[in-house]
Amino acid sequence: MRLETVAACLDETDRALINALQQGFPLCDEPFAAVGAALGLSEEAVLHRLSDLLARGVLTRFGPLFQIEKLGGAFVLAAMRVPAEDYDRIAELVNALPEVAHNYRREHAFNMWFVLATETPERIADVIAYIESITGLKVYAFPKEREYFVGLKLDA
Repeated sequence: MRLETVAACLDETDRALINALQQGFPLCDEPFAAVGAALGLSEEAVLHRLSDLLARGVLTRFGPLFQIEKLGGAFVLAAMRVPAEDYDRIAELVNALPEVAHNYRREHAFNMWFVLATETPERIADVIAYIESITGLKVYAFPKEREYFVGLKLDA
């Protein structure tokens, strides 16, 4: 969805909700009620608006970000060289895996980039081998060497 289109389909309440959710999420028994109270909305209104923003593609994801390594898992950035004529089919195969997130197309020899997230570090190799077996293409893994925190907030 183009940025101009997204901006045109947001009302002031949608903008306030998106901005509030980027500032942190309350850790309490009824977090959506707490968000709503701060914005003058009911819990149901917050849930409805959030569902609507996701359904319309204004938001592509809503959920926590975990440091999976602290839970015993692993992340790895991966790339593939995918023939342009076969890109959509390969993307469907790769994106169907629950371990795959953040799949992006790039104008580069390595034109498919995605993140693998697994419950154990050992599982990364298994998932890469599986992707290679179903696509017939080599997966290049780029393990994280250092982590940086980027406090990104985009005002709606």
